[in-house]
Amino acid sequence: MTRIKTGQLYDVLVIGGGPAGTTVASFLAEKGRNVCLLEKAYHPRFHVGESLLPANMPILDKLGVLEQVDKIGLKKYAAEFNSLDTPLSQDTFYFSKATNSQQDFAYEVKRAEFDQILFKNCQKKGVTTLEGMTVKHVAIDKPVKSITALDEQGQQHIFQANYVIDASGRDTVLAQQLKVKRKNTQHNMAAMYAHFSGVSRKTGKDEGNISLYWFKYGWVWMIPLKDGTTSIGAVCWPKYFKLRDTSLDDFLQATLQLIPDVATRMQSAQRINKVQAAANYSYSSSQMYGEGYLLLGDAYAFVDPVFSSGIYLAMQSAIHAADMVDELLNQPHNKQQLLQQFEHTVHEEIKAFSWFIYRFNSPALHKLLMASDEASQHPVKQKVKSAVISVLAGDACANPNIKMPLRLFKLLYYINKLLEFKENRIFYNFKKQQSNNF
Repeated sequence: MTRIKTGQLYDVLVIGGGPAGTTVASFLAEKGRNVCLLEKAYHPRFHVGESLLPANMPILDKLGVLEQVDKIGLKKYAAEFNSLDTPLSQDTFYFSKATNSQQDFAYEVKRAEFDQILFKNCQKKGVTTLEGMTVKHVAIDKPVKSITALDEQGQQHIFQANYVIDASGRDTVLAQQLKVKRKNTQHNMAAMYAHFSGVSRKTGKDEGNISLYWFKYGWVWMIPLKDGTTSIGAVCWPKYFKLRDTSLDDFLQATLQLIPDVATRMQSAQRINKVQAAANYSYSSSQMYGEGYLLLGDAYAFVDPVFSSGIYLAMQSAIHAADMVDELLNQPHNKQQLLQQFEHTVHEEIKAFSWFIYRFNSPALHKLLMASDEASQHPVKQKVKSAVISVLAGDACANPNIKMPLRLFKLLYYINKLLEFKENRIFYNFKKQQSNNF
């Protein structure tokens, strides 16, 4: 661990050493800022969320770590959707067919390795990094912020900084302290997950594709990793978890057996770590910033991993945050405009993904996504599918060329809801029933 400097005043203190924290710290250090980063664990450490998007690639290149990530990652050229309830049981969305595609692949990565690369990279850029430091309180009522943290021996340390960025992920340090964290009532889900060996996978170029499976109580992900293991998880309605009358390990296994193709792929599978669960999976904070502090990435909000957007949103917002905080420290008189513009940008990014995420299990969206137009030469149909693939690739907000096709896709969704009112109404009632809290 880096030697603790007592009495040091930092320009910026970052809480959390994941993708958001290391990215914002790296870019602030590049701007000449004196940055300290506190991480409660020690790298490498396990974390779920192993699937990157093509939109991540320019960020990794800008950070200077793309070559390192290539060594530990398995290339992912597409997202594959699987259904038990539509005529087309499988549809594969290749990123190369996105609108204005400049990046036709991403990576599946073990987060322990990926996060460690990002952490070491910010160290190289001059960030003071301290691991084994759990932030207990941030005094935010004065211009110079005082941050209290405990090391692994329980010894207390006080840090001072002109600005604090909370990138603590699901720990949501500042949101908890400020009591601004809220359950996402639009998307009340829970998850369980683990890593497995011996899971069959696709061959050739499709080996690294993420596979998503719909089933009655939610959906399942299967993410192949470079070392031969596979990350598997189930995101389900909360009420489904109330059915559990056995261990979490056995419950995940029983859940996966409900999907025939998943069960077939897991015939020779062996679980290699303990099943973990996350309740209250989706949340947001009613406040993103205040005088001298900012909530970033999952420390501010998390929706759902279905489009693998979490890491991208965290790192993309971290780039904007680094620019914003640097300018804010230089020109504090512009702070309100800078903060409002940053908040608007983050909200627009989240909203672009959330429209799809909130409706992912609905019959209307389900059928639209599985209505493949691969053989169609109709230019409008091709544009619509390319626009949807752009969202899957991470290009969900800033690309003006996908706005009209996405509007048409959403119009088709609402038309489908009307045409198949009864089926969608049954689903809505089922969702309402299943969304009851634990």
